[in-house]
Amino acid sequence: MAAVVSEEASRALRRRNRTTSRVTSVLFHVFVLAVSAVVLYPALWMLVSSLKPTSEIVGNTSLVPENASLANFATALDGIGGVSFWTFFWNSMLLGVLSVIGIALSASVSAYAFARIDFPGRSLWFALMIATLLLPFHVVIIPQYIVFNNVGLVNTYVPLLIGKFLAAEAFFVFLMVQFMRNLPRELDEAARIDGAGHVRIFRSIMLPLMKPALVTSSIFAFIWSWNDFFGPLLYLKDPALYSLPIALRLFVDQTSTSDYGAQMAMAVLALIPVMLFFLVFQRYLVEGVATQGLKG
Repeated sequence: MAAVVSEEASRALRRRNRTTSRVTSVLFHVFVLAVSAVVLYPALWMLVSSLKPTSEIVGNTSLVPENASLANFATALDGIGGVSFWTFFWNSMLLGVLSVIGIALSASVSAYAFARIDFPGRSLWFALMIATLLLPFHVVIIPQYIVFNNVGLVNTYVPLLIGKFLAAEAFFVFLMVQFMRNLPRELDEAARIDGAGHVRIFRSIMLPLMKPALVTSSIFAFIWSWNDFFGPLLYLKDPALYSLPIALRLFVDQTSTSDYGAQMAMAVLALIPVMLFFLVFQRYLVEGVATQGLKG
């Protein structure tokens, strides 16, 4: 009799646990969906607004467009100020691609020096490099502008790119240094026994193994360059050299008519390359970020 009661109590306990588990799972998924809705709402609003006329964007908070149209995309593709959308697009693409190349080359070489080469003052120089992360960008704006203006480089892409090719982005150097420190030094020693120098070790051993860190850095470099507004605004004067963030601002004029519909349409078009770039390399991004805090 006691065994029967115990078995019934056990079944009841299992049913109760299953019910609790289901309720917990439902509540968790509802919470995740609610958070996702809040996070994705601005993107959804932007997409819907790109289909609305400007008057409906300003005076109507509904997500459902009353008069949906692709006219805003046609206006966005025509550009503004006599410059087409594709000019802005290729300017941003040029800045993004060159930023990726500069970061991948300079940061990887600098990281190899800090992680694999013993030279006097290495720890001090590495600490000073990390300390530059604490220096606000706005502190150096005026000195940098004066220097570039004196050498005649204002209204060119050089001020926006030269730091990328000179390993001035300490974040990427630090990221790659942490990744290299996880790689076994036995690889270097074996290569030196075979007569390889630092150039051969870096090119043939380190670079292939650094692919996750390189892709992670490339994704961040591309997105940051693509979204950069202040740098192009500061150094570029010719509208034909403007990037997409500056072009988006041109559609809004506080002293005359603002075309918010075309601005939203161009924002949607500008978001597509970033999303594609992220989706293609997402696996490497997760892999690269997940390994940065580990110690070998």
